[in-house]
Amino acid sequence: MTFVTPPEATGGEVLVMTRGLMNRTFFQVFSITCLIFLLSLIVEILPRVSSSLRADEVVVEPVVANAVEQAHAEIWRRFVDEHGILLDFTDLDGKVSLPTPEECREGKPNALGWWAPIENGAMFNGMYLDAALLRWKNSRSEADAAKARRLMEGLLKLNSISDVKGFVGRGVSTDGISHFPMGSNDQTLPWIVGLWRYWESGLATAEEKIRIERHLTQTIEEIIRLGWKMPAETPFGTRGTFAGFHFDEAARVLFTLKLMYVLTHDEKWQSLYLQELDERGGEKQLTKREICEAGMVFFYAKTHNWTSCTAVSALRALWEMETDPALKTSYGRGLAASAKLAAESLPLALQFDPQDESVFDVDWRKSMLPLWRPQRTEHESVALAQEQLRAFMKTSPRRHKETAFIREPTSAAWIVTLCPDQAVVREYQPAIEQVLTRYDYSKLYYSTFFWVEGAYWRLTPTE
Repeated sequence: MTFVTPPEATGGEVLVMTRGLMNRTFFQVFSITCLIFLLSLIVEILPRVSSSLRADEVVVEPVVANAVEQAHAEIWRRFVDEHGILLDFTDLDGKVSLPTPEECREGKPNALGWWAPIENGAMFNGMYLDAALLRWKNSRSEADAAKARRLMEGLLKLNSISDVKGFVGRGVSTDGISHFPMGSNDQTLPWIVGLWRYWESGLATAEEKIRIERHLTQTIEEIIRLGWKMPAETPFGTRGTFAGFHFDEAARVLFTLKLMYVLTHDEKWQSLYLQELDERGGEKQLTKREICEAGMVFFYAKTHNWTSCTAVSALRALWEMETDPALKTSYGRGLAASAKLAAESLPLALQFDPQDESVFDVDWRKSMLPLWRPQRTEHESVALAQEQLRAFMKTSPRRHKETAFIREPTSAAWIVTLCPDQAVVREYQPAIEQVLTRYDYSKLYYSTFFWVEGAYWRLTPTE
């Protein structure tokens, strides 16, 4: 650190001053010296926050809070539709062309709804509700309560738009009802976790709790009746499952069974939960307890924080609900392992150029509908969707940059903060804060930055 001292007088001329002038001069020089010293101190201890953050920089709290507030404003300005359901993308003014009721019935662009702006409503709402509730717990404002309630109602709506029992839709068309015929396990689990979060938050009214309990128990019972498969509409029948021995599947099943016990107090659910803990399978022949204790694992891509974060959130919920000390310790270890793996993706944010002006064409029909063909099976829909994605990427190169360098690191940040071991979280806090402050959220086309709010509020304990 450099200390600045007053310059010495030069030359041979001697000035005769009055005592008052000498005092004034002394205090002026002293004041300037102190000011320069303070400025040099500030420059040394404060990190530089810019669009070219280095990996070793630490962002100060006010900058982080301002960034997250901008993210919050953009979510509610552009991405929450009139039914309280998050959209995947819009243009920078919030305009978007939703699939029409006819397109939903015909499976356009595809029957999964992949790459459409209503692809992930149940998934995103369920996870974003965690952030909305934490924000409300911090502010206790009516405005924040209303936003959380709106998201909850959006989740219930997605479970009320089909005649198929237990169906959880992805989003709704212009008529507020029409939808694509297939949901998924990635849609349904966050739908369950989000409703549970609201149910236990202290915000839910007695009437809301009854409604939520009814939706949850009826849907879960139907999923279990189908062998842990997600209900889908004709001609598809089911799509996606909670069954299996990957981390994502083990955490989903255990959380769901434990939740049913918490909701109903029926001992049969606790018995099923304990039995499932000891179920053994997979390549390593591990029990589901051992799988959860080992934490998140990437298996279908180099990283997929954005989908596996749903299972980590279920594991965090399990940790909160569990009263057995040994099991709680096991789940805590799994959360710590998941946080450490997710933290490896945080530097991806630094690969995003805030000045990038790559094209994103919100007219999804232009690139995808020329490839459309009727689909009768899930396999046909997936094959079509993959062809359409390649075409979409050619007209919208911006998409890859937002999914790789925004969606992955922001969901990873949330995963880290789901760890109950604060020593682990604090280790990665500087890197998390860099992620949160990396972007100008008003210039992003996809809503897949919403995790920054959950990460921020989990770094800011309210209870």
